[in-house]
Amino acid sequence: MSEYHKPRRPSFRDPAALEALGERSDPIAALHAAHETAAVLLHTGRAAGDPAVTERLIALVDDIGLPTLADLWASRPARSLPGALFRLYVLREWMRTSPADAAREYAYGVPYTEPNHVVAGVEPTGPTEVARVADEILRGVFTGDFAVALERAAAFCRVVVAGRAFAGEGTRSVMDAARLRDMADDLAASARLWRAGKLN
Repeated sequence: MSEYHKPRRPSFRDPAALEALGERSDPIAALHAAHETAAVLLHTGRAAGDPAVTERLIALVDDIGLPTLADLWASRPARSLPGALFRLYVLREWMRTSPADAAREYAYGVPYTEPNHVVAGVEPTGPTEVARVADEILRGVFTGDFAVALERAAAFCRVVVAGRAFAGEGTRSVMDAARLRDMADDLAASARLWRAGKLN
């Protein structure tokens, strides 16, 4: 498909695509590069105090493509700084490129997990609001409480998981929901690690 030839567009959109990513050929170099780039990105964003810088960091995937971030961060543990940041960007990309799908699944899940809906903050539950919240979560990474941003992303995932379970469209839907549930758990665990000063 032509999508695979456009460097500014990702080659995968759903968070479940995380499972398909491969390993590095040089694990030591990859480990250092992943953690150093994640730390520099986060420090730059949080220290800048410049809305223009924040907006550029939020839209990082729009500029470099999700596969580029995958090359740097996807092989790191989910409960690490690069792993958590990568999952936030994957989630944002899906929310912004498939807002109607995300909004539909989210809306299905709201009645079954109201506390997570409150934390996620998608109100009303339409495509425009989903796309807005995708940016708000990443904006919180750079200008607010990083742990809260992680928890907000986790809550969004949990509402969608409930929505997918409600929709029940076969085995693939169930498996995707399981992977998204794992992402939610990892993001919530990363928030706890960040608060403890142990998310590296």
